[in-house]
Amino acid sequence: MPRNVGDSRIVWLPDREEYAITYVSFSKGGPVVSLITTRDFRDFVRHGALVPPEDKDASLFPRTFGGKYALIHRPIIRGEAHIWISFSPDLRFWGAHRILLPVRPGWWDCHRVGLGPPPIETDEGWLLVYHGVRATASGSLYRVGLALLDLDEPWRVIRRASSWVLGPREDYEFHGDVPGVTFPTGAIVSQEKLRLYYGAADKVVCVAYADLADVLLFLREDGVEGGRPLGEP
Repeated sequence: MPRNVGDSRIVWLPDREEYAITYVSFSKGGPVVSLITTRDFRDFVRHGALVPPEDKDASLFPRTFGGKYALIHRPIIRGEAHIWISFSPDLRFWGAHRILLPVRPGWWDCHRVGLGPPPIETDEGWLLVYHGVRATASGSLYRVGLALLDLDEPWRVIRRASSWVLGPREDYEFHGDVPGVTFPTGAIVSQEKLRLYYGAADKVVCVAYADLADVLLFLREDGVEGGRPLGEP
């Protein structure tokens, strides 16, 4: 891998027959989402920044929608940190920007939200695993939530879980460089099992396991249709 690649997420793009690696680089304006492509992880093409800073937590979907690529990312706009989705015909020019998952005031994900692993395609929709942050008097708590997007219209949220599914509990999740953090960034689905890789306290890398069917069942039972908190229009 090239150097200076942080917070990377890798997807295979069948139409281009290459891997796309979104990552965070740094500019004078702050962190920015950039793109590298490769076919063999020996030769790489740097495409540069995709969207303006400040932006993080980005991944492409592993297929196109109506001929357009879709990018999930987390810009900071007016101090707000929501998850957005944007579209491009060529991986260079991006538009049709819209908020996908907003923070939820008063909830466990009220301060910041950001994508975890790349979107996971299931029979019921695109499974999103994301981190949510709640600022407390003793520091920020980073916990993990779930949402489900429409397979053909990924800007449409089918359901968003009300409760978090993974949060700091063990000593190694509370004691480290940044305490109180469970930060998911990688996932593998094999034989209907979900293996979720996450950082704990910004010091160690951990893995959690679940049956994919149980994860989707949890979303059906705990999720809010359309992703909005109860009582919101």
